Amino acid sequence: MDVRIGLIGCGVMGADHAAILRAGVAGARLAAVQDADGKRARALAETLGTVAVMDEAAALIASPEVDAVLIAAPDPAHAPLVLACIAAGKPVLCEKPLADTVEGCRGVVAAEMKSGGRLVQVGFMRRFDAGYHAMRQAVERESLGAPLMLHCVHRNKVAPDYITSAQVIANSGVHEMDIARYLLAEDFAAVTVISARPSRLMPNRQPQMILLESARGVVVSVEVTPDAQYGYDVRGELVCESGTISLAPAPPVALRQAGLDGFAVEEDWRTRFGEAYRAQMVAWVHAVRGGQPAGASAWDGYMASRTAAAALEAWQAGGRVVMAPESRPDFYAV
Repeated sequence: MDVRIGLIGCGVMGADHAAILRAGVAGARLAAVQDADGKRARALAETLGTVAVMDEAAALIASPEVDAVLIAAPDPAHAPLVLACIAAGKPVLCEKPLADTVEGCRGVVAAEMKSGGRLVQVGFMRRFDAGYHAMRQAVERESLGAPLMLHCVHRNKVAPDYITSAQVIANSGVHEMDIARYLLAEDFAAVTVISARPSRLMPNRQPQMILLESARGVVVSVEVTPDAQYGYDVRGELVCESGTISLAPAPPVALRQAGLDGFAVEEDWRTRFGEAYRAQMVAWVHAVRGGQPAGASAWDGYMASRTAAAALEAWQAGGRVVMAPESRPDFYAV
């Protein structure tokens, strides 16, 4: 039988997840939706066909017609909703962050471990991108020798007006922190943040340069520019002992037009990582149906938030912050 999925949060990301399920994911179907804005939930449901609309998130989680839950609600709601799913014994795919505080992430980890089974996956979709997967394989096989440095670039066309300099680190930079940890398969020992001057086009926030130092001495540079103007641009280059491996431009074609020769640039992350989002959904459904846990675990979500919190501390203090080592519980070894 298909896994019956309940979606909490019908905004931009929720609607995108619903579209993936509507297009067809083997072994799954969207059974119910819920949003704090009932009109938005009903409007989404009308585009999906026979999908139930529920007034309360708690009712959706408890429903015998829902086998697994997909959370795309606002950040402060993530931890309470994930905890409710764990209490109900239902698998959950939660958009990042796992919680809006490090303490909240620890609470989710503790609750999942107490439950005795892996139920939580965090939506760090880049782990399912083909380019990052190839980079991870190069590290695992040591085909280029040991990694020495990783350079990451994360540029948005224009971030929403409410995004602050701190959120540039915690909301955008955290993707790079997670994928760098995934690629290197090790935790970070220290972080430094240097702010660039604000763009004259958006003077209320600053581009950020984040410098991460891994436990074994790999250096990771992360540029996060929230208002690059020209489009959404994510780059990565891993420098190893005997060569480098880089993300290739995502577009499948090259353009020559009006005196320019190059590639079109995506408008936002949803087009750039569209295939990764779908692969993430497929892997999650497979895990729910009895396969191995996939993607970022609750522990990974906790470590990403812990690194982001250290980066915010470094940014506020204007110095280097050392992170105490923390061993991964055996519960999350797979």
